[in-house]
Amino acid sequence: MARNRRKGDDLEKGDKVTWSSHGSRAEGEVEKKITRRTEAGGRTVDASPDDPQYKVRSEKSGGSAVHKPSALKKKK
Repeated sequence: MARNRRKGDDLEKGDKVTWSSHGSRAEGEVEKKITRRTEAGGRTVDASPDDPQYKVRSEKSGGSAVHKPSALKKKK
């Protein structure tokens, strides 16, 4: 399970990350930090500066998704 992140301060655009996707691990790259309510990844993202979310692009499928910082694990 991903470790808890406070405010997502340690993730930046271009960081390589992994996340759980349909029972397996997906890998990709952070494209954008989202800090306001917006449409992204095919849904409404209710983010704020105090509760950001991240748009990530999958290396395997090339698709974009939006995840909370707690769902993402930064690759070393």
